[in-house]
Amino acid sequence: MADNLIQKKGESTWYVRLAVPADVQKAMGGKSVLIQSLKTGLRSEAMTRRLSILAGWKAAIAAAREKRALPEDWQEGVIFQLEQFDQIALQQKRKLIGETVPELPQADPEMLAKMAADPNVVALATKLVTDKMKNGLAGQIQFEEKLAHLFKRLVPAQLVKSYQLTALQRTELDALTGSPSSYKPASPITKARLKTYREFRESRGGAAKHVDQQVGKMERLSDFLKKEELPLSFDTVDSWLKSLNRAPNTLSQYLMAGTAFWKWAMKYDAAWREEYKDKVNPFVGHDLPKGGGSEIAGQEREMYTRADTLMLHQAALDNRDKPLADLIALGWYTGARIEELCQLNKGSVITVDGVRCFEFPRSKSKASKRVVPIHPSLLPTVDRLSKDATDTFLIPAESADKYGKRSHAISKAFGRLRTAAGFSKLHVFHSFRHTVVTELIRADVPDALAKELVGHETGSVTYDVYSKGASAAQKLAAISKLPILS
Repeated sequence: MADNLIQKKGESTWYVRLAVPADVQKAMGGKSVLIQSLKTGLRSEAMTRRLSILAGWKAAIAAAREKRALPEDWQEGVIFQLEQFDQIALQQKRKLIGETVPELPQADPEMLAKMAADPNVVALATKLVTDKMKNGLAGQIQFEEKLAHLFKRLVPAQLVKSYQLTALQRTELDALTGSPSSYKPASPITKARLKTYREFRESRGGAAKHVDQQVGKMERLSDFLKKEELPLSFDTVDSWLKSLNRAPNTLSQYLMAGTAFWKWAMKYDAAWREEYKDKVNPFVGHDLPKGGGSEIAGQEREMYTRADTLMLHQAALDNRDKPLADLIALGWYTGARIEELCQLNKGSVITVDGVRCFEFPRSKSKASKRVVPIHPSLLPTVDRLSKDATDTFLIPAESADKYGKRSHAISKAFGRLRTAAGFSKLHVFHSFRHTVVTELIRADVPDALAKELVGHETGSVTYDVYSKGASAAQKLAAISKLPILS
């Protein structure tokens, strides 16, 4: 079918046919094949008539490839941009009459760049400035209104220029730009709003992981509101929390994320501020369950006994997972957090007053920065790991996650090993910290020294602020009291 002509079974009429490439099928109305009758039974005529139709189809495919398909939430993006220009105009007018106004989020830089590159836009803006600035304050206020109107007119124009719109989408776009208030998103926590919130948090120096977690929690709330078709209120937040099946501490983090978003929106998002001006923060005042929420919520983590640890260590060796077996040994003899152990490298092994030690950098708190003597039974393992290290790290890892966390994969491997060995969810790698502290206390190691070894604050101003801590010899004597695995 090199000439794109076909005849249907039982018909003499010729048709022109063209397969639509997969990458543009959505933009072409979801069609995988285009077929049109040529209204002739003569092949010679069909050969001629097909040319213009094929040319039109191929041009449409080429245009579709140049333009992207509209994102699912395009309506929210349009409304958000229109609202931003209205906000900017309002704030600028308030500034002109001497009012103090809060800082506004920046308008979409991509949109502004496109406008600045359009000579017609620049010419029109220049004319507005020339015409209105000479009329004093009234002219300046009128200029802000006209400029906002100009930018708002260009929002749909840029959308049409950049994306492939169906006839139905074009009609909806005209309706939205004509009456933005007619559109009500399924959730007020829109993707456009979250994008601006993320940029705000990042511009204020928020840690990438923390920002991701906070935005992610708001995305889950938004999905809940859409699915259940509910407004944002105290009652719906309460229902959302109950649906999460999380421990009280985790639910508290969800509420803190909600409050952080709410405060930002009430201060920097004029449309949100107007919609919720008479509403109280729906994320405050909740009574969280005590010990409820998830199957292990409120329950203390279990500690590993020596027999438990020997079983896990051997299971890792049986699985030919030497790095995991070494990690278990390190956890037993140090009580360090799993990420602290995965970050240990050759340079972390130092000698203090003749005692070989691990130097842990600060991680969770000031107390987490500490020097811990290496248990005598662990020294051969440390020597082997230092000798075999290919990237300086003692515990090899497949790769770090996007936040640089090296323990991600091996932590999951430990979870699978623990479950296969019959341990409950109350047994986690962190349980080794409970084990070490318990063993040290039972060996009559002073409480303050035990806390110093695992990186906990003692709660004593004298010890935490003024003391330089125990000597290397004292810490070695204490850590040596941990039971030997082998």
